[in-house]
Amino acid sequence: MSTAFVAASMLDYGFMRRALLGAVLVGVSAPAAGIFLVQRRLALIGDGLGHVAVTGVALGLLLEQAPVFVALLTAVAGAVLIELIRARGEAFAEIALAILFYGGIAGGVVLVSRAPSGGRSLDQYLFGSITTTSASDLVTFAVLAAVVLALTARLGPALFAVSNDEPFARASGLPVLPLNITLAVLTAMTVVVAMRVVGVLLVSALMVVPVATAQLLARSFRATYLVGIAIGAAVSVTGVVAAYYLDTPPGGTIVLFAIGLFLTVLAVNAIPRAARG
Repeated sequence: MSTAFVAASMLDYGFMRRALLGAVLVGVSAPAAGIFLVQRRLALIGDGLGHVAVTGVALGLLLEQAPVFVALLTAVAGAVLIELIRARGEAFAEIALAILFYGGIAGGVVLVSRAPSGGRSLDQYLFGSITTTSASDLVTFAVLAAVVLALTARLGPALFAVSNDEPFARASGLPVLPLNITLAVLTAMTVVVAMRVVGVLLVSALMVVPVATAQLLARSFRATYLVGIAIGAAVSVTGVVAAYYLDTPPGGTIVLFAIGLFLTVLAVNAIPRAARG
């Protein structure tokens, strides 16, 4: 069977064409926001916002409204609250964030138990269900991904300055709190885009692992940003294609490809150092 025939047979299905397009949108937007979280050593904040988004999904299912839109509103509200809590100081912040994160997923579990569709629909968001992506979902994902890419590209230098050295950025006259809130909102948007592809439980991996791989390959922040986006798109598409032929869950397959690429690059980079040693 030729490669062209295999590709053609896969693309004959509308759900696979939508899945691949959704994978590209998620693959480019997740590292674009994730790079600033890695810079701030807040790599797992996406996981926490994913927990908050679960409440939004459950609320949307309960009200029989668009779960993605309700999850977006909930995650954005949670992101702003998280940043305001962080800005008030360290003593109470860690406990408050833990309460918010665990309260988010607990609230989602309770609310979805009252929803007509029950927990089965929630599973699509917890573990990802890219093959069920609809045309309207793609429009939502495309708009959110475009906003994330546009703002991270436009505000990149300022976001980098705040992420790298917040006191210096404040002394330089940068609006630190608004920039932090903007980054938190962008992270929430990315989480909502990615949760249908890799699921809430794995969303942080797609925001962090491509960036970690790019850091091994690039020598500047801008290059890391671009390489991370390219890697995110590549592993997302490759993971979806592999999942189709291997009959495995797409979300987990994408993340395993991302981790595999990271370990490969890490090993290749270690060879010259070992030889010199």
